[in-house]
Amino acid sequence: MTNKTLADKLKELRKFHNYNQEDIAAVIGVIRQTYSHYETGKRTPSGDILCKLARFYNITMDELIADTVELDPDLYFTSPAPTQRAEEFGEYLSYFNTETNKKKYQFHSVLEKELLYYFEKLSEADKKEIIEFTKIKARK
Repeated sequence: MTNKTLADKLKELRKFHNYNQEDIAAVIGVIRQTYSHYETGKRTPSGDILCKLARFYNITMDELIADTVELDPDLYFTSPAPTQRAEEFGEYLSYFNTETNKKKYQFHSVLEKELLYYFEKLSEADKKEIIEFTKIKARK
């Protein structure tokens, strides 16, 4: 049996962090009444909303729903920890899903986006080195 419901967990997290329902609703993009229904159990948040809540509280999805969902031990297994590549891909997707970056990079190809994403992570010296290397490659 589960220790608490998801509704209880959401309310507990909110109160622990001293937020009101309006604060949380604004962050996740719903009206206060909808968020209130999540806390009372009248509605179940979508996967997208759960992701937003986990990010907001700086916890994993697993931590958010841990002990709130009864799992069938015959079907459930512990998933492996995310690889560095998976975490990197998540950061990449988050970067390009911000409103600013969606507009800024809307006409770039996937390869161009990938190049720009990693280029921004480099030091100034490394950026200059990459540009020099690219110039050499472009001359061939």
